[in-house]
Amino acid sequence: MELNSVKDMSVDVLVVGAGPTGLTAALDLARRGVRALVVERSDALFPGSRGKGIQPRTLEVMDDLGVLDAVRAAGGPYPVGMVWQDGERQGEHRMFDETDATEAAPYAGGPWMVPQWRTQEILLARLAELGESVSFGRELVGLSQDSDGVTASFASGPPVRARYAVAADGGRSAVRRALGVGMTGETVDPGPTLVADVRIGGLDRDNWHVFPPSDGQGFLAICPLPHTEDFQLVAGFPDPEAVPDLSPEGVRKLVAARTHLSPDDVREVRWASDFRPRAALADRFREGRVFLAGDAAHIHSPAGGQGLNTSVQDAYNLGWKLGAVLRGGADASLLDSYEAERRPVAARMLGLSTGVHRGEVRRGAATQQLGLGYRDSPLSAETRAGLPEEALRAGDRAPDGSRGGVRLFDAFRGPHWTLLAVGTDTPLPELPGVRPVRIPAYEAYGTGVFLVRPDGHVGWAGATAEGLTPYAAAVGAAPGLSA
Repeated sequence: MELNSVKDMSVDVLVVGAGPTGLTAALDLARRGVRALVVERSDALFPGSRGKGIQPRTLEVMDDLGVLDAVRAAGGPYPVGMVWQDGERQGEHRMFDETDATEAAPYAGGPWMVPQWRTQEILLARLAELGESVSFGRELVGLSQDSDGVTASFASGPPVRARYAVAADGGRSAVRRALGVGMTGETVDPGPTLVADVRIGGLDRDNWHVFPPSDGQGFLAICPLPHTEDFQLVAGFPDPEAVPDLSPEGVRKLVAARTHLSPDDVREVRWASDFRPRAALADRFREGRVFLAGDAAHIHSPAGGQGLNTSVQDAYNLGWKLGAVLRGGADASLLDSYEAERRPVAARMLGLSTGVHRGEVRRGAATQQLGLGYRDSPLSAETRAGLPEEALRAGDRAPDGSRGGVRLFDAFRGPHWTLLAVGTDTPLPELPGVRPVRIPAYEAYGTGVFLVRPDGHVGWAGATAEGLTPYAAAVGAAPGLSA
C-alpha cells in the first residue's frame, strides 16, 4: 500500500517495521480484511541471515499463514557440528537434543534453518498475494495518539492516521522511545559478538564448523546456510572493550586468526554486524492504541533461537484480536489480553535464551515452543472439573491429528475460530463464522467440546457446549452474536 493521495493517509493499523514481526502482523491482518500499512525506515528488507532458526511452533504458524511450503523449500535441518583444533577435525558436536515428530506435533524434531532475509522475502511475497505491500524509506520521527487513533509523522512523506499501531521496529524501537516505555534487563555476555554472512572456501557444507576459544581469543563458528552459497559466521569476543572490525578485511583477519583458513579463503563478506548479547523486557507491551511486538518488546540472546520465533508469535497473537475488534465487532477490551498473554511468554523465553547461552539449558524440546500456552489468560475458559494432570486444557496449543477423515490443522487453517467436538454427539450451537468439526475420540484431546482460537490455542473447553455461546460472544468469535 503506497501513500499517493489524501484518502490513503488513514488506515486501520499502522505497522512500523518490515522485519518478520511486522510482516507477519500485516499478513495476518490482510487476510482478515483489515487495512494495514507497513512502513520501513530502510530502503529494502533487512539483508542478513541473523534469525535463521524457525522452531516447530512457528512452522505451525507458517502453515496457517499459507507459507509453510515456501519456508520448507527455502530451508533445511541444522547440520551436525564439527569441532576443529589446529586444523584437524576433533569430532562431532550435537547442537540439539533430537526429538521426534508426532501426529499431534508434525513439525517437531528440531528447528528449520532459513536465513532471515529469505524468511522475510517469503512473508512479503505472501503479503503481496493478498494485495498489500511495504512503504520503504519511511523513517518515523513523531507519534501521538488520542482516544480515536494514532498519528505518525515521518522524515519524508505525509503523516499517517491509524486506529491502532504496532511497533515492530526492533530492539532500538523509535516507537517505544516515543511512547516513553522503558526496558528492563541484563547483559548476558559482556563481550561483543560479530555475525556475518560470508562466502568461504576450504570448508564443507555438511557441517556447522566450530572453532573453540584458544590463546585468549573467543570462539568462532561457521554454519552453511541452505540453498545459498553463503555461510553464517559468528564470533565472540571475551574482552568487553573489544570493537569488532566489520570490514571485509577485518572479517578475513578474524577467520585467519581463529581457524586454519587463510584470509583469501573468505571470498566475499556479504553482510556483517555486531551486538552485545542482552536479555531485556519492555515494562509494558501496550500504551493506549499502540502495541509493542517482537524485539521492540523483548531482546534475547540468539542462543536457542527464541527471538524471531517469539516475535512472530507476538504478531500472530495480536493479529486476530485486532481483526476481531476492527472487523468482527468484538469489544476493544479484547486487546487487553495481548499483554496478559504475551508478556509472560516473552519473560519465560528470555530466561530460556539466557540459560542456553550460558550452557545451563540444552537445545531441544525446551526450545521448540510447542508447550507454550495461555492457561492463565483471561480468554481461557476451562469448564471441566477433575481433569488428569496431563489433560489438554483451555489455553493450551491445539494439537494436530487426523480422525474421521479430518486433519485438524487443515480444519484450523484460516482466520476463523473452530468448534471441535471430540468423541461426543452433544449438540453444538450455531455460531456465525465459526467452523464446526466433529471427530471420533482422540487421545490428544480426550473427549469434549473445544472452541479453538484463530491462533491455534484452545479458548473454551467443556464436556458439553453448555455456556459456550456467551463466551463466543464475549470474545468476538462469532461476528454479530449477541452476548
